[in-house]
Amino acid sequence: MKGHGAKFGRKKEEAIAALLNHRNFEEAAKAVGVSVKTLLRWVKLPEFAAGYREARRAAVSQANARLQQATGAASAAVLRLMVDTNAPAAVRLRAAECVLNHAAKAIEGEDLEVRVSELERAAERSK
Repeated sequence: MKGHGAKFGRKKEEAIAALLNHRNFEEAAKAVGVSVKTLLRWVKLPEFAAGYREARRAAVSQANARLQQATGAASAAVLRLMVDTNAPAAVRLRAAECVLNHAAKAIEGEDLEVRVSELERAAERSK
């Protein structure tokens, strides 16, 4: 969390990174060179908690972006399974259900987007 300055401290920045990269508080504390008790105390500090939350959000956002980049390959795999006559019928059925469910969700999302846009335009006109 760059930008916190001397007030935040390098150790606390390292602790946030360690919390993201280790399985538990014990491993994170050991990696940073502080006690678990200290790390647990830091987690309760508003500034530390905010920095940790921000770092977790960024990590999840990055992971989601990576998954979104793989949607083309995922779609191709589902479609291959759906039409593969050598695949078990249950697998082909599940792949077909997946395609239909995602298509229906996409239409619902588009319809909702149109309705919201129309409501926003109507609200703007009534001002």
